[in-house]
Amino acid sequence: MNDRIASCREVALSLLKPTQRDLDHGLALHADSVVIDAYGFAPRAALDGDAVRAAIEASASDLELQDLTEDMSMTRCVTDAGEREEFIGAWEASGVTCIVQNSGEEGQSVKQLLKRLARFTYVGDMLRGFLRRAALPEDIEAAKTEGLRCLYPTGNGVPLAENWVSVEEELRYIRVFFQLGIRMMHLTYNRRNMLGDGCAEPANGGLSDFGRAAIAEMNRVGVIVDVAHSGWRTSLQAAQTSAKPMVASHSVCADVNHHIRGKPDEVIRAICDTGGYIGICCVPAFLGRSGDINALLDHIDHVVRAFGPDHVAIGTDTAYTSSRASEEHAKVPSRGPSRKRWESFWPADDPLFSADWQKPEMAQSLAWTNWPLFTVGLVQRGHSDDVIRKIIGGNVLRVAEDALG
Repeated sequence: MNDRIASCREVALSLLKPTQRDLDHGLALHADSVVIDAYGFAPRAALDGDAVRAAIEASASDLELQDLTEDMSMTRCVTDAGEREEFIGAWEASGVTCIVQNSGEEGQSVKQLLKRLARFTYVGDMLRGFLRRAALPEDIEAAKTEGLRCLYPTGNGVPLAENWVSVEEELRYIRVFFQLGIRMMHLTYNRRNMLGDGCAEPANGGLSDFGRAAIAEMNRVGVIVDVAHSGWRTSLQAAQTSAKPMVASHSVCADVNHHIRGKPDEVIRAICDTGGYIGICCVPAFLGRSGDINALLDHIDHVVRAFGPDHVAIGTDTAYTSSRASEEHAKVPSRGPSRKRWESFWPADDPLFSADWQKPEMAQSLAWTNWPLFTVGLVQRGHSDDVIRKIIGGNVLRVAEDALG
């Protein structure tokens, strides 16, 4: 562990205060288990600050710069030896076997969604001695057996032809992206789209007829329906529509902390009734209360008590970032304020933007590399080994199998 990983570990331990027995048992159980981040990001590399500065000086457009910086953060683990070493070190510190990897930019454009998928296809192909892309759930289990890590790709939108000739024509790219490796898709991302309302739309208008058709096609093809960023009514109606297990892969329990990115118990119950799960994320403002590792465990406990241990996972929605990131970012000249991105629409008074939720110790305790301590915390809370194995990976594996079945 580098100093930053070790520091985050110490913050979490100071909050958990486990006995030596619980600590030893939790760490051993974590190391022995198939651990799956239900929605997350592979460790991010630092940018090449000089290259970004040169692009700005050459008058690169905003879109060019976005593509350049995303590509660097996602793929320099392949091309830069120092970044690769830190990439591997973060994975090893986390003890995570598989990440259900964000492999598609937010939206429905086929060309837009292809970019991240291409980047993680490349990473999986080039780091084969350490990392693989999993096409099937058994690939995840095999990776654990072989001492490897893997990515199980998810898209941040349903890819659409955007020709509006017919429903069938619009939805044909679902199968294409499945063939390219995508195994889960967001119905909406914060805003309203043609499928339904996102979580930040005040109208809470629910699922459209086209959304129902999209779910049917996802069920048919074998793609998991994800409503993490969908509105409450959209989420409820999606669960009532889906013939296969569906999920809210990185969310929280709104009955524990009221937030639009959470799901109320009525919605969680409907998701559970499909055989699916809610993945609890590591975003302090969504968790509420202390906003730290104990708050994460509170949300997990709520789902286990109210709905049973078969219906909860951990989808961190966070990433480890290279220790060189700040140094390289300092080389990049400021370009001033920019317009808010379309999919980033969010209520202006949301607590996400409050300084109260930006205390370093909150995020440090929930650091992605603290995954082993999430397991230790579950041991402290009195969950059995069998239940913990479900929470930290087994439930994700089961739903992945059911979706393809």
